Amino acid sequence: MGKVYYSISEVAELLGVRQSTLRYWEQEFPVLRPKKNRAGNRAYREKDLKTALIIKRLLHDEGHTIDEARKLLRDNKFLKGLLERPLEELMAPSDLLSYIRRELEGLLEWVRSW
Repeated sequence: MGKVYYSISEVAELLGVRQSTLRYWEQEFPVLRPKKNRAGNRAYREKDLKTALIIKRLLHDEGHTIDEARKLLRDNKFLKGLLERPLEELMAPSDLLSYIRRELEGLLEWVRSW
């Protein structure tokens, strides 16, 4: 997707969830551990973003409980297989369209600033 690190606000917007939801998932799912910078702000890498997308899919789209999702994510083959997929394949179509729109708006701003 082009970035090395994403802020919690960017990830929340991309997934369509609240920042508090992401922080809650970090407590419930040991596999979701974004790094923190010197100021203590979360810096999500692509792996973290993919993991959050997988958690959202398991909980929101497939209707698993937190315990069920946690057990699935403990299965290294299950998780590794999903993490190897391109980010775009893990995103819901509506989330992907929202992301593309934001990226295009950013490019348009950049072009206008020339």
